[in-house]
Amino acid sequence: MKALVLGATGMIGGNIVRALVAAGIAVRGLKRPGSPTWHLKDVPIEWVLGDLMDPLSLVAAMEGCQALFHAAAYYPQHSCDLAGDLRTAVTGLRHVLAAASKTKIEKMIYTSSLTTIGPPAEPDRLADERDWYLPGSTRSAYFEVKYAQEMEVLRSVGAGLPAIVVNPTVVLGPGDIKPTTGALLVAVAKGQVPVWVAGTVNIVDVRDVAAAQVAALERGRVGERYILGGHNVSVRQALTLVATLAGRRAPRWPVSLKGIDILVRLAEAAGRVPLIPPPPLEHVKTMRQWRPLNTEKARHQLGLVPSPLEKTIEDSLAWFRKHGYILK
Repeated sequence: MKALVLGATGMIGGNIVRALVAAGIAVRGLKRPGSPTWHLKDVPIEWVLGDLMDPLSLVAAMEGCQALFHAAAYYPQHSCDLAGDLRTAVTGLRHVLAAASKTKIEKMIYTSSLTTIGPPAEPDRLADERDWYLPGSTRSAYFEVKYAQEMEVLRSVGAGLPAIVVNPTVVLGPGDIKPTTGALLVAVAKGQVPVWVAGTVNIVDVRDVAAAQVAALERGRVGERYILGGHNVSVRQALTLVATLAGRRAPRWPVSLKGIDILVRLAEAAGRVPLIPPPPLEHVKTMRQWRPLNTEKARHQLGLVPSPLEKTIEDSLAWFRKHGYILK
């Protein structure tokens, strides 16, 4: 079997590559000219050039592959042009879906987002795969785009494409070259995060996300969505653990959600989050949407076994130190 990984140069995609190679599956990776690949120089991978907005390059990349892992879905950095972001996101995804259909991909694993999981329909349970984000319920282009893309994939299943959707939660671990979610860890390790916000998040190791996606090739059910999550933990607990492992003082001062709303309004006017390092504005403005999640479906059907949170954070910090993101 040969698998094509879209987004192979990214954090999740790079770890999918490693998990596929470990499983004995040949890997082809799509990259744009100039995309960094240094973090995967130790694994055998066939690189091909292409772009989600170039349909012919996608067809060429998929030829001869039986499996497709799409971990390169578009995401907006701000909410200034929702119509344009939706157009770009859906157009690129339709190119991928059309190429997968044309080349007769046998199984597609699509990496969506935790933001498409809405609040639980009943107040006495955690949110799970039955719960959907309500379009228009936030002012975030990120939420709107991720929902629209997931709907495109699920509609393609009705047209005969054997696709599975996975919804990773807050992903940490090695290989975050940009960095993305790991930017907050770097900021804490540099002593730049003195505050914490009330709320609960679900954090998962990127290596567990990758392993579950590879498992979905055999065990995943077409047309289903799977929350790939690890540990439900308060934001304060998570930040304190990161600070402790990094040898820094834990964040001391709470910031209310009302205070966050004020910061967001100021940030939208200025184009950035004032006084606060990462996460990006698009995630800060939706903190009221953060919630614990039920990950039992992926544990039972895909064999997802979450790594200890402390190990995930330790390995993340070690990777950032090794590659110069944090001074040793």
